[in-house]
Amino acid sequence: MGGVRAPGDEYLRMVALGRLMLDNFANISASWPSQGAELARRALHCGANDFGSTMMEENVVSAAGADVGTCMTVPQIHAEIRTAGFTPAKRDSNYHILERFA
Repeated sequence: MGGVRAPGDEYLRMVALGRLMLDNFANISASWPSQGAELARRALHCGANDFGSTMMEENVVSAAGADVGTCMTVPQIHAEIRTAGFTPAKRDSNYHILERFA
């Protein structure tokens, strides 16, 4: 019983709609573990401001049916964010920026 992943265009539309309609949400995440790096990069351009992060465990994502066979290191995540044209930053769980990476 695997989860059903939304088609890429639908996912991006939901991210953009969320950014427009949910003005009381400061942060919208683009989840590379569930959507893949390419779609997560595109979601940054649709209004997401969080690429996701490294994971200690991937149980929830894999239980939902996502293919998490590929993990990314911190340098790989930074490279993906830069490829999208943004500056990676380290944040805490309350979304306070702790460090920016040039």
